[in-house]
Amino acid sequence: MLEAGKKVYGILARFETPEALLAAVQKTQSAGYRKFDSHSPFPIHGMDDAMGQKRSPLGFLVGAAALCGLTGMTLFIWWTSAVNYPLVISGKPFFSYQAFVPVIFAVTILFAATTATLGMLALNRLPRLFHPLFSSPQFGRVTDDGFFISIQTTDPLYQPERTTSFLQSVGGQDIEMVYDE
Repeated sequence: MLEAGKKVYGILARFETPEALLAAVQKTQSAGYRKFDSHSPFPIHGMDDAMGQKRSPLGFLVGAAALCGLTGMTLFIWWTSAVNYPLVISGKPFFSYQAFVPVIFAVTILFAATTATLGMLALNRLPRLFHPLFSSPQFGRVTDDGFFISIQTTDPLYQPERTTSFLQSVGGQDIEMVYDE
């Protein structure tokens, strides 16, 4: 039932098993829904493919940041030891990179780890202190034994009655409207 004066976030449906959730997600994706999510207490193998998720760009971002750290630190060490302040020590060349490998490695890892952390937060749109699904009493089961699909109202195919009947047809139980409070 729609409550007056409250904005609807979407519809939430519960499923009994991980297999039922995976099958329902495949049917939801093939039916044309795009703004939906699956929720379970543990990762389910094949869920990303069933949802039509693309590969995360985070690996490429981390690789590029590591390459920038490696290149930047190598150039910095070269500039300081061979150009800005060249010293001849024991007949070694001005740029003797072997002594600086640990520092170059550490800066490479620093850039990669920082990018991985910040990139993960940005791509997951975190920190998000409240999500509308948290107001659903049954959604608390998602950390124990609940398997859920939520479809947002911003999905182009969303229509309250049609979406509810679709979720029932794919095996959804305890279907409820979720309000964005």
